[in-house]
Amino acid sequence: MTNDELNQPGYEIPPEIKNQVAVTTIDRIYNWSRRSSIWPMMFGLACCAIEMICTAASRFDFARFGMEVMRPSPRQADLLLVSGTVTKKMVPQIVRLYNQMPEPKYVVAMGACASGGGPFKEGYNVVSGIDNYIPVDVYIPGCPPTPQALLHGLITLQKKIDTQSLREARWYKKDVSEVIPVPVLGPDIMDPREYELIRQYSRQKSQAAASETPDAESNPA
Repeated sequence: MTNDELNQPGYEIPPEIKNQVAVTTIDRIYNWSRRSSIWPMMFGLACCAIEMICTAASRFDFARFGMEVMRPSPRQADLLLVSGTVTKKMVPQIVRLYNQMPEPKYVVAMGACASGGGPFKEGYNVVSGIDNYIPVDVYIPGCPPTPQALLHGLITLQKKIDTQSLREARWYKKDVSEVIPVPVLGPDIMDPREYELIRQYSRQKSQAAASETPDAESNPA
């Protein structure tokens, strides 16, 4: 970080000590340290993961941005790159991994499939966007996105981190952030947060079916 980026505007520093003293804020120092040491989780789903691997390799090398430490454990990662098609079978695992990541944590939806279902949106086994289950910070379009697009998305995430404040960050509030309920995979994927809506819908269907059933007296055998 250069002196101009580090110094807080509004405070004049004498020229003779300009290269020795910097006036800044805790937010600025804290955000700079986090944005320069993002640890993505080593996690891939489909063809977008190949582009993610390409971006980590020598030609594009996102180590230049302080992101080279890809961790195999969610306990040591703060960035979840959802790279590829999100099937209903994988949603419970993705939510579980997200819950195991420590705060502050971020999510990047890489590609059309992770963002909205992509070309498989109408499929019986594909989720129409991972943001239906976990919060997403940056969306990267493409099928699949190029390494340049992924780098642009990661730089966009860094810019978002630069604007955050310790006073407003959810991980520093007194209220404990709630764990996202892990979806249940049955005949279809079910979100525990929607159980009451599912019950209401089931009751309505049962009542409608009962009202349409003809009486035995009106239809004798």
